[in-house]
Formats: sequence, C-alpha cells, structure tokens
Amino acid sequence: MKQDTNQIYNSPFNIAVLVAGIGFFIDAFDLFLFNVYRIPSLKDLGLSGNGLMLTGERLLSIQMAGMMIGGIISGIVADKLGRQTALYGSILLYSLANFGNAFVHDVDTYAIIRFLAGVGLAGELGAGITLVSESMSVEKRGYGTILVATLGALGAVTAGLIGDYLPWRQAFMAAGVAGSILLVLRMKSHEPSMFMTTRDAHATRGSLILLFSSGRRTLKYLACIFMGIPIWYSVGLLITLSPEIAKLHGITGLKLSTCFILFQLGITSGDLLSGILSQVFKSRKKILLAFMTLGVLATIYHFILINGGQQINITSFLMGLGCGYLSVFVTTTAEHFGINLRVTVTATVTNFMRGALVLLIPMHQGIERIFHLSLSGGLAITGGLVWALAIISVIALPDTYGKSLAYNEE
Repeated sequence: MKQDTNQIYNSPFNIAVLVAGIGFFIDAFDLFLFNVYRIPSLKDLGLSGNGLMLTGERLLSIQMAGMMIGGIISGIVADKLGRQTALYGSILLYSLANFGNAFVHDVDTYAIIRFLAGVGLAGELGAGITLVSESMSVEKRGYGTILVATLGALGAVTAGLIGDYLPWRQAFMAAGVAGSILLVLRMKSHEPSMFMTTRDAHATRGSLILLFSSGRRTLKYLACIFMGIPIWYSVGLLITLSPEIAKLHGITGLKLSTCFILFQLGITSGDLLSGILSQVFKSRKKILLAFMTLGVLATIYHFILINGGQQINITSFLMGLGCGYLSVFVTTTAEHFGINLRVTVTATVTNFMRGALVLLIPMHQGIERIFHLSLSGGLAITGGLVWALAIISVIALPDTYGKSLAYNEE
C-alpha cells in the first residue's frame, strides 16, 4: 500500500524517522571507521612512526574536504529536485566507495577512496533531518530528530566496537553492504508534503547566491556552523589523537577504541537527554548552552588529567556527553531556514562543521610551531577558540522551538 505523502506525523515512530535514523546510523558507522582503523590500516600499508599520525591527518583532511564538497552538491540537489533524489545518489556513492576501500594497497588510492566516501556521506544527515522535520508536527518534530541523532551516535559506537573484532578490510566491506541495504529501505519512504506542495512556487531553490544575499542570513548560517565545530574538534582531534597524546605524557595502557566507544556512548546519552529536555523546557537555546557548558568543563578536566599523566577514559565519556547537543543542533539549524534553502543549509552546515578539521589540523600545528608548544598545548588553545565561538553563536541566535517550517526564504 502506498504511503500517503500528505501525512504529518505526531509520533516519532514512523517510516520517515525510522529510515532517516538507520541512514544516520550507517552514515556515522561508515564515517568513523577510518578513525577506528587509521593506525592498523596504515600499518598494513607499510607506514610507521610519525608517518602514521601525519598520513592519518592528511587522509582525514581529504575525507572531510570531500564531505564539504558533497554537502554543497547534495544540499542543492535536495532543494531543487527533492530530498529523496539527493539521498539515493549519496547512498550509492558511499556504498561503492566503501567496497573499494576494502581493496586499497597504497596511500594515494586510499586518499581518493576516502574523498569519494566523504562526498557520498555528506548528504545523509542534512537531507534526513530535513525530511523528518518537514514530515512531523511542530510540537513533536524534536522527538523525531532525537531518534535520528541517537541512532547515528549508536552507529559510531558500533564502529568502535567492531574495531576489536574485524580486520579493517572486512569492516569497510561490511559498510558497503550496509549502505546497499539502506538504499533498498530508502525506496520505502517518500518526499514530505511540505516540500511537494511548494516545489512549484516561484521561490529560488538551492541557491548559494540566495543564501549569501542577505547579511543577516549569512551571519545566521555561519553561527550554525560554529555551533557544531566543537563536536568534531572533540572526536576528530582529542579522541582520534589520544594514542599520540597519551604517549607524549607517559600514559600507558590507553586504547583508542575504548576512548572512542566511551565518547560515543556519552554523545548517545547526551543526544537523548538534550533532545528530551529541549521538548520539556520548550527551548533549544537554553539546552544548547547548558550542554556546551558541560562540554567546556569536561574538556578542561580532560587536559588536567593529561598533564597529570592520568587515564582519560572518564573524560572521554564526559566530553561525549557535553557534545550530546547534536540532536538539538541539527534540529535548530533546520528550523532557522526556509524550505527552498533548508537542505542546502543543513547539509552544508553539518558537513562544514565536520570538515572544519581541514582547518583545525593545520591550526593546532601552527599554534604549536609558533608558540613552541606540545601537541596537547596546541590542542588546548585550539579548543578554547572553538568553544568560545560556539557559545557566542548560540547566544546570538534566536530560539526556534515551535517555529513553523512552512515558508520560503526570499
């Protein structure tokens, strides 16, 4: 029986949320496979010593550059042609890329594959969250995005767990199979009626020129990006580089997979809690600020333990909990913009905040060189700047709880 595309859901337990949640689960699972398998895969390709970290950071930057480009492409396609159309292309590309990743034998091919995977992965979260937001009632849509974000975080946890059981080539092959299954599931869902009823309107769709034609709209867009960057500073730098940081400070017995799993368990718990609290208190802004404050305190505690040569497992969880405002962050980003730019914004914002690693890596390296600091010292200063920008951005933006999404940007 064909689904009624005009249906607006009150319950988050519906086909749109389910498929979007599974999509983000696989998106996060695929994305974090490289973080988990960075060292074993590069060792298998013949790298060792300092080359592991430098090559790993370069490949991570290339993957994130792909995500930024993919975010632009998928966002424009989704706003012009449809949310589902963009998702089909994204899923197909990253599934094929992950299959290919299982067969690489040199770093250059590895880099090309990670770039293509990044382009493909870029479309899943932005289009999925938008589709859910436009398919649910104003009062209940926050619960839908909670489930999507939480399933995504569980995907990252799963990536961390399999790191101790599957060889890296088999893991990437499994990611390709999972993407292929998702493509079949995607065919069961439909475009939201909010998009379908306005697609024939004369509003300009998926236009970067329109996005930046208003200074107020541009500042709002940049503020949304700055809100999300601390999440990827935390997982992409502090957690991913934890083996190097531990070695520098004489911390023994640390396992990257343990730190990663604890961080993702924290972010999973935070996504559930922050999302529910934003619904209970009827405010996105207050909850964002509360969790960001927790994230800052956890990061400070993290560096205190590092400098004391102590284990950082507990702070890995606490930092994840503080970064668990992801569900509220992606919801409020979608709520800030009209139908004709909504996926262009959500896809690029979520991927530019991920892709900020392309800038954060040379940033922390430059700080270390200029001020003659250690790796942890450069990362600490970088973190201070990132968190400050995020908090200022939340303060500057209006609260969007309960805002109608049935409008176009002009």
